[in-house]
Amino acid sequence: MASSADVCILLPALNEAATITDVITSYQAAGFTEILVIDGGSSDGTRELAEEAGATVITQTGSGKGQAVRQAVGYIDAPYVLMVDADMTYRAADAEAMLEPLLDGEADHVIGNRFADMEAGAMTTLNKIGNRFFNGVFRAIYGANYVDILSGYRAFTTDSFERLTLTADGFGIETEMAIQCAKHEIDTTVVPITYRPRPDGSATNLHPIKDGSIILLELYRNAKTNNPLFYFGSVGLGSTTVGVVLLVFVIWRWLTVDISHQLIAIGGVAMLLLGVQLLIFGFLADMIQSLHREQRDRIDRLDSSLTDDRSATTTDRREPTPTDGEADQQVARSDR
Repeated sequence: MASSADVCILLPALNEAATITDVITSYQAAGFTEILVIDGGSSDGTRELAEEAGATVITQTGSGKGQAVRQAVGYIDAPYVLMVDADMTYRAADAEAMLEPLLDGEADHVIGNRFADMEAGAMTTLNKIGNRFFNGVFRAIYGANYVDILSGYRAFTTDSFERLTLTADGFGIETEMAIQCAKHEIDTTVVPITYRPRPDGSATNLHPIKDGSIILLELYRNAKTNNPLFYFGSVGLGSTTVGVVLLVFVIWRWLTVDISHQLIAIGGVAMLLLGVQLLIFGFLADMIQSLHREQRDRIDRLDSSLTDDRSATTTDRREPTPTDGEADQQVARSDR
């Protein structure tokens, strides 16, 4: 287990007065002393309760969980961060399992898999379906299986966090972190954790429809640079399908009732041409990205080879240190 100075427990909080004290004391009991609460403007006394429990509390300058996480990590000096929601749905008992891959050097980013041990009532049926859907979309677009990309229980090194380009302000932050880990090939692992229902009196800040739309948009928006074939191809395929349907309708009406829908026909042709162009552009962009990755890999291998050559040259240029016998012979020769 890491020393308390090596790990900072990061708790983004907004109106979590019902649970914040219990969360802080549970991590203190687990041996953690550096606990940082970043408060998003709570009006229920969350800040005061966190300070009384012994945590360091800073006030968020912006709004949204994403902005809070970015601001808080910039405040942290510890090499490891354990990020956890302040609603008592995650256990301090899982902290050691979350941090172990970081401390052993096996990973730079760890995601807690809530589905490994989810207690009854911890997640609604709608949220379960949404989570499964978003994880499937993520696998299809980014080619990585992180099992639970929306998990709020994360452990990461501050160095790896600085490599991420994060812009999401709300609950899309977890999705964007997963996307950036896949994009920058950051060593990421998943560990099983227990996920519990919120205690009575604790209200969620999550809005399924609104935040689900944000997450889906985040997945699609970032596909532009990670998977351009999907990004352009999905729209192109949709446009092509609409165009074909419109043209089939026009032809059917002309053959059956001898009525020509000229405007619909023009619209169908336009949609078909747009769709085909987007599909072609998607294939070209995907080829360019593949070539870029190959060139980047070659540059990385060349840089590694040059580094090894410089190290070998430096070693060869070092003068060998004389042994004791050789030193005595040199002294004897100088005496003569």
